[in-house]
Amino acid sequence: MDLGINYAQPLVMHIDLNACYAMIEQQANPLIRGKPVGVAAYGTAGGFVLAASYEAKRMGVKLMRVREAKQICPDIIILTPDPEKYFDAHRRFRKVLLKYTDRVTPKSIDEFIVDFSGSLAIQQGRSLVDIGYQIKKDMKKALGDYVTVNIGIAPNRFLAKVAAGLNKPDGLDVIDHRNLIKTYRKLILLDLPGINVRYQARLNFADIHSPLQFLEASSWKLKHQVFQSINGYYWYLRLRGYEIDDQPTNIQSFGQQYALGDKTADREKLSRLLMKLSEKCGRRLRRHGFTAHGVVLGLGYENHTYWGQRRKAKAPLYTTQDIYRNIMRLMNSAPMPARVTSLDVAVNYLQPVDPVQLGLFDNTRLDVISLMRAVDEANNRYGEFTVVPAIMANMYDLILKRVPFGSVRDI
Repeated sequence: MDLGINYAQPLVMHIDLNACYAMIEQQANPLIRGKPVGVAAYGTAGGFVLAASYEAKRMGVKLMRVREAKQICPDIIILTPDPEKYFDAHRRFRKVLLKYTDRVTPKSIDEFIVDFSGSLAIQQGRSLVDIGYQIKKDMKKALGDYVTVNIGIAPNRFLAKVAAGLNKPDGLDVIDHRNLIKTYRKLILLDLPGINVRYQARLNFADIHSPLQFLEASSWKLKHQVFQSINGYYWYLRLRGYEIDDQPTNIQSFGQQYALGDKTADREKLSRLLMKLSEKCGRRLRRHGFTAHGVVLGLGYENHTYWGQRRKAKAPLYTTQDIYRNIMRLMNSAPMPARVTSLDVAVNYLQPVDPVQLGLFDNTRLDVISLMRAVDEANNRYGEFTVVPAIMANMYDLILKRVPFGSVRDI
């Protein structure tokens, strides 16, 4: 059955920290405010610019190599990421929002969804637009005067994100049944969150070339002709302002990737890197209260080929050593047609850690778990990699902490 536009009161707010990493760096250092700034994974010419300040964006800098950014904007200031600075900003961001409601969902390090349904602020008769402007002021107090946010308000998450992207930087916009069609007329398909070039081609093939035509398409056409799955019906609802994106997702795995600056085919060198990746996976696994029952290893080579294998473990994996031992069994069978340029390590088949029942013959296993928890606690208290296996000695400057994209579960 086809539905009309949702007439519900817009109570969902999407808040986006503008040019997050670059702006946080400018807030921290007044000397680079008002100047083109790029935050790159590596400061070398081949490094990728991950975030650009608005001054750099106006010069045409976007996701590109550092060398390309400098060709476009010779005066650009290139910085490497400072994850702890961004994590601190994320926590301050969240603390501001929790003053208004506990229904706060982080979508990434610089984006939050806030559901004001049942919020005391709304019950007191305050306008959500007024609350939005107050949040902007609170954010400046919490993060600094140079920081700005975009806010979108709508009846569902999708339209709230659309609204948050309408007038950057420092905008605040509302989309509801009164201006939905007018808003779609101003946009192109690629402006819609979740629509990439591949989806655009699929829509174009079905003679849908604009967001308004997308909205006007029937649920049957989207489900059976365009997407050929239930996803088409979800898009039908999403475009009309109905909420279908608020479902929690289950954690399926924990993974770590590393691009080698010093390419090598030396298995001993690779084994040290794999130990550190195993430790990072293990720390995340234990922090979230899981055991794993499988591991995955992937190697990228200089000749642009890739090898990957997975292994199911006979016993639950909890310690870093258990993970590393299973990863190395895969590594020992890996071919070496060229130097390795990237490593991928993951643990999967996750299960919650069961309460451990003390038994007469369980001492060995319990001692291992207790030791691992003690090591984690020491690293939590005194800093990451304070206590490490001997094989990881003198590896502080390798496999550095990076900013997660699209996931904040480890912050």
